[in-house]
Amino acid sequence: MSFAAVGRNNGDGEQKKRNKGGFRTMPFILGNDICDRFATAGFGANMITYLTLQLHLPLVDASNLLNNFGGTSSLTPILGALAADSFAGRFWTIIAGSVFYQLGMVGLVVSALLPSLRPPPCSPPKTPCRRASGWQLGVLYLSLLCTSLGSGGLRPCVVMFGTDQFDQETPTLPEQQEKQGGAADAAEAVAERKRRYFNLYFFTMGVAALLAVTVVVYIQDNVGWGWGFGIPAVAMLVSIVVFVIGYPLYVRLKPGGSPFTRLAQVAAAAFRKRNVAAPEDAGMLYQDKELDALISTTGRLLHSNQLTFLDRAAIVTPGDISASGQPDLWRLSTVHRVEELKSIIRLLPIWSAGIMLATAGSHNGTFTIMQARSMDRHVTDRFEIPAASMSIFGTAAMLVSLALYDRAFVPLARRVTGLPSGINYFQRMGVGLAISILGVAAAALVEAKRRGAAAAHGLQDDPAAVVPFSVFWLVPQFAVHGVAGAFSSVAHMEFLYDQAPESMRSSAAALFWLASSIGHYLGTVLVTAVQRATRGRGDWLQDNINRGRIDSYYWLVTCLMVLNFGYYIVCFRFYTMKPLEMADEHDDRGKELELYSVEKNGAGAGGLV
Repeated sequence: MSFAAVGRNNGDGEQKKRNKGGFRTMPFILGNDICDRFATAGFGANMITYLTLQLHLPLVDASNLLNNFGGTSSLTPILGALAADSFAGRFWTIIAGSVFYQLGMVGLVVSALLPSLRPPPCSPPKTPCRRASGWQLGVLYLSLLCTSLGSGGLRPCVVMFGTDQFDQETPTLPEQQEKQGGAADAAEAVAERKRRYFNLYFFTMGVAALLAVTVVVYIQDNVGWGWGFGIPAVAMLVSIVVFVIGYPLYVRLKPGGSPFTRLAQVAAAAFRKRNVAAPEDAGMLYQDKELDALISTTGRLLHSNQLTFLDRAAIVTPGDISASGQPDLWRLSTVHRVEELKSIIRLLPIWSAGIMLATAGSHNGTFTIMQARSMDRHVTDRFEIPAASMSIFGTAAMLVSLALYDRAFVPLARRVTGLPSGINYFQRMGVGLAISILGVAAAALVEAKRRGAAAAHGLQDDPAAVVPFSVFWLVPQFAVHGVAGAFSSVAHMEFLYDQAPESMRSSAAALFWLASSIGHYLGTVLVTAVQRATRGRGDWLQDNINRGRIDSYYWLVTCLMVLNFGYYIVCFRFYTMKPLEMADEHDDRGKELELYSVEKNGAGAGGLV
């Protein structure tokens, strides 16, 4: 084949790459995610009401059920990430997750429409309420399980599938790099587009949730649960269709094999060679560019001086390499694969700081709604705002914060720090954690005032009575939580994407949801522990919230959040960014960069506080 033909083939390949990905794919990807979030928020926002009023579950049982469901929905993304990174790819994992989610939504619609799947209506004390039977709850559990499995395919893949559309935009040819000021400037430009994408992703999630907690919740409360679950189910079907339509435009990266298998291989090889002396020169450790090509398309990870006991996995010993030159990966790993495991271990402490955020937020869909139902919800003489719709204030605050973040906050912060992003994601997450403490403290203060109003009007023994205390006292705590989410959630996701190995980005997104999962389960443990510890001694958490002490529970969570913030500060101070070799196709020497983030403790960062 002539050199001209090769040039034409390379040019055709480059042209095909340029015709795929980029912001042109966002209407399809984010359109899918908007419908998905609309469906999720549509049936989840008011579920505590459905469980207590339609299925007649006690408050604590209903709260724990929702916390466990939230935890399971945030745990299954580990399975979805494993499938996407190992063999299925992100596109097909999203499709499979959408189908499972659709099945779960259909099950919820059927259970809401058929009277045989719900206990009969009641009006205590005249007609005692009968709890849903085992098989009625079984249908509910099966439907929720399907939606949880669907979440496992969607949550770790949609956001990372979006970032895949920008990974191919970094110029690789010398003339392209010269036009954009070099490879570093080009990488910074792509990083800026990705940062904007993360903000846009969370903004669209907020818009979808805002629509759900207004329109869908109103329909559930005033029209019927069949329509209330049916509309989100239709939205989910639309999301699948929209996503499939964009198929020709997507950049679809090939999966690089199971990342968990590679991590296990590194650990096994390091343990096997635990008594082997490590070389003083890191250049003696095993490298294989061809072996790592599929899992290091944007550059290989360089050797770092942390967790050096794992370096033994890259020491070549007799029997590690076969006669054909192929290494036994359970005996020998490359430096890049060793650094993959190091990167995951290094980010775990900061990742774990996000767990308490989910624990603190878990009560917003349970106890806070029960509080709102007991308060004066009149907007006008004839219109009452649904209790579950109070979360619109948190969502609206998050949307406004995200909109102002790029437009106002970043330009101002840039003048102080000199960073293109204004502040780095470590600082952004720290700000979010600090603000979230204020949100929980505000919740405690408002609940104390609500209980005081109930006592002043002699309503402590009448849990069904409306306390003459405006529901809009709950707005500040929702708004503060929304602002905190605009800082912490976006930064948490961006941190995981940036610092996780390239081949494990779906798994990195799964870690984001795993923190939420553990947080929800921790919320269940905390609620159960508090209920048992205070039983007969004040009963903080009981069905009659006018006699309970939910405010004391909120103060307990506030104290835990303060401790969590201190833990995050310590983790930040000891964190080391991962180094990446950005290899030029026309220069084998490569260049060491710290991804697109600046040094976390550099002159421009200004530290965390």
